[in-house]
Parts: sequence; structure tokens; C-alpha cells
Amino acid sequence: MHVDLPDKLYYSIGEVAKAFDVNASLIRFWEKEFDEIQPKKNAKGNRKFTPEDIKYLELIYHLVKERGFTLEGAKVHLKEEKKKTLSNFEIIRKLQHIRAELVKIKDNL
Repeated sequence: MHVDLPDKLYYSIGEVAKAFDVNASLIRFWEKEFDEIQPKKNAKGNRKFTPEDIKYLELIYHLVKERGFTLEGAKVHLKEEKKKTLSNFEIIRKLQHIRAELVKIKDNL
């Protein structure tokens, strides 16, 4: 599922719930269950979700609602995805270093 939200720095829980076509209570529940979702709260305690929160909510929605994961299964998958992302970042850094070395060698030919 890809949610259709305007580009903003923060989204209210009502906007988020409407975009996912779920109750706000489900969004609050997922917030409690998944550490990855960290909305800011204003002085009144109203949640303000960032685009990063929305990305995690999209992944959680996909895992739980579309692929039928349990909450525990989704949590494990998210932890594994974080590791993969970090691993991919390390690989990209190494490849960038190798490319820079190859460019130096080419320039010296």
C-alpha cells in the first residue's frame, strides 16, 4: 500500500488514519508496539507523525494487513530490515571507496 499524503513535515493522527483507511486507535496501538514509530507530541499531547514515521507505518501495514504477519513476526522482520539497511549502507560505502581507487588508477594510466 502506498499512502497518498501531501508533502509536509508533520501529519496529524487523523490524516494518517485516513490515509491508511484505519481507525486512529490502530495507529496509536502500532505506535506503542513498534519502537520505530516515534511521533512528536505538542504541548496538548497531539501526535505529529514525520515522513519517516509514515514509511514505517507503510511497512507495518504491508506486513500485517497485506502479508498477514503477526505483530511479533512484523517486529522481527523490521529488526532484520534495519540490519539489512545498515549492511547495504556498509556495502555502498565500500563500493564507493573501490570506485574512487579505480578512478585514481585510471587517471594514472
